[in-house]
Amino acid sequence: MNKINEYEAKEAQSGINEKEENANERDEEFHDTEYLPLEKISEKYKETKETEESEETEESEESEEFEEFEEYGKRKTKRSRKSKKDGRLTAGRVVFRIFLSFFTFVFLALFALYMTGLVIAKGPSATVRDMLVLSAKQASATKWLPSLFLDDETINEICEKSDKVTVDVMSAEEYAALHSPDVSKDDKEKDEWEGSDDGIQLLTYNGSTFKAYVMLIKDPSRVFVGVSSDYFQSAVQGMNIYDIIAKYDAVAGINGGEFLDGGGMGTGAHPMGLTYSKGECVWNESLRRTFIGFDSSDRLVVSESMSYSEAESLGIRDAVSFQNGNVLIDSDNGNVSLHYAGSNTGTAQRCAIGQREDKTVIMVVTDGRSASSLGATHNDMIDIMVKFSAVRAAMLDGGSSAMMYRENYFNIYKDFKDVELDSYQERGLVNKYKAFVSPRLIPTYFLVSREG
Repeated sequence: MNKINEYEAKEAQSGINEKEENANERDEEFHDTEYLPLEKISEKYKETKETEESEETEESEESEEFEEFEEYGKRKTKRSRKSKKDGRLTAGRVVFRIFLSFFTFVFLALFALYMTGLVIAKGPSATVRDMLVLSAKQASATKWLPSLFLDDETINEICEKSDKVTVDVMSAEEYAALHSPDVSKDDKEKDEWEGSDDGIQLLTYNGSTFKAYVMLIKDPSRVFVGVSSDYFQSAVQGMNIYDIIAKYDAVAGINGGEFLDGGGMGTGAHPMGLTYSKGECVWNESLRRTFIGFDSSDRLVVSESMSYSEAESLGIRDAVSFQNGNVLIDSDNGNVSLHYAGSNTGTAQRCAIGQREDKTVIMVVTDGRSASSLGATHNDMIDIMVKFSAVRAAMLDGGSSAMMYRENYFNIYKDFKDVELDSYQERGLVNKYKAFVSPRLIPTYFLVSREG
């Protein structure tokens, strides 16, 4: 502001000087023109007057321009300050931008997934389409996904085709050659129970799309069905695998049969289908399901259906039920039957139980839902059972219910000595648990009691 005052003072002084100079010039002109005629003097005076008025007008215009410039500068400074203030990143703006970026990313990701699914569903490869539909149908939480891309009629056709089973029947001798070709003398003499001091062996087996965990139990009488409730009619939820192990003081186990699980949110309060535990029928609502259990002679019984009266006549002591079409291997009259489902190409976390001719029990669980192990198919589970010489086998509940427990396994078996364990495995879970929730609450398990 001081500079502006100095500028104005200088301008004023300059104006005074100019006026004095002009006055001197007029005086000189007057002296020069004192002998001129009156008309000439009048014209000179008018010209001088007009010049002074013009100069005063110019000075007034310059002053107005300066004032306008000064006012413009003030307004610009105010706008600049306001703009800087408005442009500051407040906490609210930061949060808003974060949420906007996040939801934009989620929207684009979901849109990309939807378009990918649409291309697969409507694309040229029916094989890939069927595999993905069946894989989604394996888990209760994802059963609805195929309906986003396909009509119900197409989905039902895919599922019905997958239910078709081709039974491959062969003699016991042919089957023996199938699961043990070219066995060396060293392998025959090798003790498969080496490294196990309690009659339980735990191994890993890798397929093309899965990793499997295979538990062998030498004494079948140790295998029984543990239940989450002693009275299912009033039960409100099941048990996770750790709690059921503690309840029966068991050393090993896998999940068991079917239960109501709408949208993957079931509480496992009670089973579905005929169920036995330690010689007692604990549940029977007359649903016909694949039946899997042990009789009083510790023989594994697998059947596509079983009534209560049939089970009683067979002396069933422990058993569960699981959907339909889940018998994998059966044997009768010296023949072994393999129940292949070539169209059931869906991969998933799977669980199965089987038995050898010598009554050794085979429990299998596979990993799934990961890049290293997508999961196993129906036929993959048959191949695993054949590999380990099962003569009877059936599928159990899978997906997020597929679990295997073995007490202290990471300190017992060489296959697990240097394996990095997650928090569930450190507590005894053998397989990699992949689900949106902690280990499921379910009503039935096949458990292994302690020796003696």
